[in-house]
Amino acid sequence: MLPIVGIGAGLVSALLFTVVITGSPLALLLSYVAPLPVFIAALGWNHRAGLVAVAAGTLAVTVVLKLSLGLAFAIGAALPAWWIAYLALLARDDGQGNGEWYPLGRLLVWIAAVATLVTVGGALAISTDFETYHRVMTHGLQILFTGGQGIGPVVRLPAGVDAGEIAARLAALVPAAAGASFVPMIVANLWLAAKAVQVSGRLPRPWPFIPATRLPAQAVTGLVAGILLSFVGGFVGLAGAALAGALIAAFGLAGLAAIHDLSRGKPWRPPTLFAIYLALVIMLITVFPFLALLGIADALIDLRRRKPPSSPAA
Repeated sequence: MLPIVGIGAGLVSALLFTVVITGSPLALLLSYVAPLPVFIAALGWNHRAGLVAVAAGTLAVTVVLKLSLGLAFAIGAALPAWWIAYLALLARDDGQGNGEWYPLGRLLVWIAAVATLVTVGGALAISTDFETYHRVMTHGLQILFTGGQGIGPVVRLPAGVDAGEIAARLAALVPAAAGASFVPMIVANLWLAAKAVQVSGRLPRPWPFIPATRLPAQAVTGLVAGILLSFVGGFVGLAGAALAGALIAAFGLAGLAAIHDLSRGKPWRPPTLFAIYLALVIMLITVFPFLALLGIADALIDLRRRKPPSSPAA
């Protein structure tokens, strides 16, 4: 049964990954859920089914397209899904005869680490020479501003603004943005897969109380290290920027969880949550850093330490 489930999940995941070559907006959206079948196989059966899905999907993409795209599928979608699902189902005895499942905060840190590795891997796939990589990224961004290769400008700059200079500056921010964007994507896939598996009755882990998610204090050290490394330059600096972006995204999600947790039972909860989510939709870049600061504060001083412990939902 495991090989059949794994092969089926791998082929579906590979199909979702490869449709992006059509270039349509729907295909791009479908490519975001490429890890979902691997998640479902690994969570609903076990991590071995997830590994079979990784192998089957990688082989399918390699045969139909080419080896480089097969490796991109494995590193960028399939292997991260398998590893995160494997960690999500880890459990140990707490010494009192009760099972203790892998904490969501540490799982979120792992997701940030995987996002960093994927970002660095994607950069190295473009070129192993940093100057060449930076030149390619700058050229791609410049096309968005000036048009070219048969397309018009996607973003129009004000008159007198040098598109080349803006593109060069934005290229330095791409690793941080890529690391940050990967975190919510993998979190969303994990949540959807876990919900689907829970509905089917195959999820071994009890559904956790998600608002209790809190990153460990060590993650703040990782964030500081990432910011400092981002000034080094080269691929080391790129890795530091990707790590910083990924951890900021993780802290932002943890900050949002803290608001959900701290507002439980309060009369101001509905309007506050409505305002926060509306602000996230309208001005994400402005609001999200404040959520990240809240997540950092919660990791360092535990803003919820005075609250009674919350029991997980049944």
